[in-house]
Amino acid sequence: MNNIKYVLFLFVRFVKTSHMSIAVKNITKTYHTQKALDDVSFTLTKGEIVGFLGPNGAGKSTMMKILTTYLSPSQGTASVNEYDTLTQTQSVRKSVGYLPEHNPLYLEMYVREYLTFNANVHKAKKERVQEVIELTGLTPEAHKKIGQLSKGYRQRVGLANALLHDPEVLILDEPTTGLDPNQLLEIRGLIKSIGKEKTILMSTHIMQEVEAICDRVIIINKGKIVADKKLQELREGQQQTVIVEFDYRVETVALERLDKVASVKNTHDFIYEIIFNTKEDMRSSVFDFAHDNELKILQLNQKNASLESLFLELTAK
Repeated sequence: MNNIKYVLFLFVRFVKTSHMSIAVKNITKTYHTQKALDDVSFTLTKGEIVGFLGPNGAGKSTMMKILTTYLSPSQGTASVNEYDTLTQTQSVRKSVGYLPEHNPLYLEMYVREYLTFNANVHKAKKERVQEVIELTGLTPEAHKKIGQLSKGYRQRVGLANALLHDPEVLILDEPTTGLDPNQLLEIRGLIKSIGKEKTILMSTHIMQEVEAICDRVIIINKGKIVADKKLQELREGQQQTVIVEFDYRVETVALERLDKVASVKNTHDFIYEIIFNTKEDMRSSVFDFAHDNELKILQLNQKNASLESLFLELTAK
């Protein structure tokens, strides 16, 4: 009986850990006296697309360089596909496709030539070059020199290069920096498509990009994790603002008695900005208030807090 329990224990443990793509535990990185990362911990499971957000200097690129074995942590441990980033660096590199913020490309090489060169470095199959060219939409540009390509297509080349060895994990550092709106949409769609089969950790400053692509958000500020939640959970926890204009002045204290009110501000004449601690539509509550107090409503608008406002709130602390 004890043997059976032990086998079941090992099985459950295997199921729990076998899909852990990235595991970061108590990572600290210090440069002289400055802490770039301060006791950072998080995990990513297979198939997640996670937005890694933070202001400049927050520690995003440092964390990504540790996960890709370019840097060593001062303290703590990190693993990719259960390979330790310090002791099993070659296995980690085989498991990761990395696109750094400043996409390093040989501009004088042709697209297919460049990818074939890197495929040989990775000892990838010959047919893999054509596969990634098709996957990233590079077919019409494959005969051109990289220096002739637009910024959007250069990013595609960088993604194709990161995918050559068919890694299970993609780490993308600001993959859409400098792209125009059309290029943004194309690269977003490409990343989301790739994310159906890969685990992706992606840093970005563009909130719309996170909302369009990611399942989950990790926000880092001054080297510390300040939020780590599913995107839906963040949305559900956000506040709501109602703008109302009455036909008569109202004491703000009266509006503050409404259910779930966080604050009330008289912005102009008879116009009030009411912030509620809920995403539930509270306009009906304001309407009932007006009816009970024999007031007419001249305008009534509602808006939910954006991910951008939440980001600013968390990173301003």
